[in-house]
Amino acid sequence: MKIACIGWGSLIWKPESLACQNKWFEDGPILPIEFTRISSNNRVTLIIDENSAPVRTLWSLMIPSNIDDCIESLEKREGTTKENIHFTTTNSNCEKDIKITINKWLTEKNIDAAIWTGLSFSRKTNNKRPTLFEIINHLEQLTGNERIFAEEYIRNAPRQIDTEYRREIENKMGWK
Repeated sequence: MKIACIGWGSLIWKPESLACQNKWFEDGPILPIEFTRISSNNRVTLIIDENSAPVRTLWSLMIPSNIDDCIESLEKREGTTKENIHFTTTNSNCEKDIKITINKWLTEKNIDAAIWTGLSFSRKTNNKRPTLFEIINHLEQLTGNERIFAEEYIRNAPRQIDTEYRREIENKMGWK
């Protein structure tokens, strides 16, 4: 079974323990991605955000050919729970737009399944979508290592993940 891991953030430049082939292709499915999650370490990270403009994601083939092993690998790499790792197969019945989009892409690429991280907005924003103003304000308040790590994430995000929030963050913070 050929299984793709879809990514748009730190998985690309820092796959660590992820059991993927370490070659990221730039022709992943087009998904609504934005810098709208404030993570536990105060970085502003990219998530699927259905209120955002779609961008072309990246993908890598997983080494295991078993979906459960792939999910476990991504779960471990992301330091999250299984509930936050999403997947679909070409023979899945899909009702959500994201999975429909990914299934069409899987068929085009002749890949059997895909996995991705399905985090949403965080408790730091009351599980609601933060405004661009709130994100900029949050970043401006960071100091020391928190600021360094936040800047690293934004600078290292793949250039093709060109979002409204990213352009404004780069402009206001000078993190181009």
